[in-house]
Amino acid sequence: MSSLGIFISIISALIIGAMSPGPSFVVVSRIAISRSRLDGLAAALGMGIGGLTFSLLALAGLTALLSQFEWLYLVLKIAGGAYLIYIAFAIWKGAAEPLALSSDIAGKSMPARSFTTAMLTQLSNPKTIVVYASIFAAFLPKTVPVELMLALPVGVFAVEAGWYAVVALAFSAQHPRRLYLAAKAWIDRAAGAVMAGLGLRLILSGLGSR
Repeated sequence: MSSLGIFISIISALIIGAMSPGPSFVVVSRIAISRSRLDGLAAALGMGIGGLTFSLLALAGLTALLSQFEWLYLVLKIAGGAYLIYIAFAIWKGAAEPLALSSDIAGKSMPARSFTTAMLTQLSNPKTIVVYASIFAAFLPKTVPVELMLALPVGVFAVEAGWYAVVALAFSAQHPRRLYLAAKAWIDRAAGAVMAGLGLRLILSGLGSR
């Protein structure tokens, strides 16, 4: 298979993975709908940087290191799950509070906060690097051409940032925002519960793999 064919195959698999609902989707959609379109796009950029980081780590062979030192993978799972639960607690705690849109908060860099929250959410799930590494291992030849090594991280960034930019644009529209304002407490509590469940599942899967 040519380098172009390999690249298209890997990117197609990653697109399907990116579109699967998970903590990243919860975070980006909530940021876009509760803050602003700019915040949502900043979160999408954070997801792109997180994906780029994972792709570089996968190409560098971190997966082999994690398989050799199982305790390290366990620590990463527990730490990642704990971070997701922390985010869930923050969402749940603020569910009953009136919505403060980013345009109403003077002097605060909400896009920077949205970017950081999204990037840390992406990086908090060590399973993602295993997914990347598995897909790379399935399609990449033993000797990876230089052009493919350079193109893959760029392609991964485009997939992650591009998909979540679509999510941000969709959820920052007026109609979804009106629906959110009308049922903020229930939506936030549901989002918090989902996030906590994902974090707990990550921790339990780590403890169960010992």
